[in-house]
Amino acid sequence: MRKARILVVEDETSLLEAIAYNLVKEGYEALTAADGLVALELARTQSPDIILLDIMLPGLDGLELCRILRKDMTVPILMLTARADEVDKLVGLEMGADDYMTKPFSMRELLARIKAMLRRMEMMQPQSIKEENILQAADLTIDFSRHEVSVNGKAVSLKPKEFDLLAFLVKHRGQVFSRDHLLEKVWGYDYAGDTRTVDVHIRWLRERTETDPAHPNHLLTVRGVGYKFEG
Repeated sequence: MRKARILVVEDETSLLEAIAYNLVKEGYEALTAADGLVALELARTQSPDIILLDIMLPGLDGLELCRILRKDMTVPILMLTARADEVDKLVGLEMGADDYMTKPFSMRELLARIKAMLRRMEMMQPQSIKEENILQAADLTIDFSRHEVSVNGKAVSLKPKEFDLLAFLVKHRGQVFSRDHLLEKVWGYDYAGDTRTVDVHIRWLRERTETDPAHPNHLLTVRGVGYKFEG
């Protein structure tokens, strides 16, 4: 069985080496890049399972690299940022990142995130899905084998984590889930931090799947509790 391949994109040499060392120690294959252009080439030619991506990079910054990768790749992207600015985090998510970590972070937490992302990838493989490969809910059609979503027969482009979140809510339609619960079930770990990640993904799902995103019919907010799918 092939080792999981992790691409680490970081221009701070000491941090890059530390992450790579710990990944190898944990049994992963580590690819490294110190600038965005090299990272883009590695991502396209080496098919990494996960990309750890710093925002501030020479050659091609992390946000732009993320946007380019998202055009034709569904690989999970974990953004690494030295900034605590909420705007940077949200821009990263909107560019296509699945999650983010703010520096400084513990290596233990980083490895836990990676394990969780890999676990989620395995769970989302078609052969591991117990129910039918195509799920219909209201005007939505979710094709798990193709990882595609359509609304009223029209294909909708979703980022990987948006697809996972929508699929989870549709599978459990009518049930209300807190943000923490969604982070645990969809992102695959106990997230002891900012739950805005869920809000951002819900907002983008509404933009892509609801006729009137400001007054959604399916992806509903239950005030003081969380979210649910009705339909």
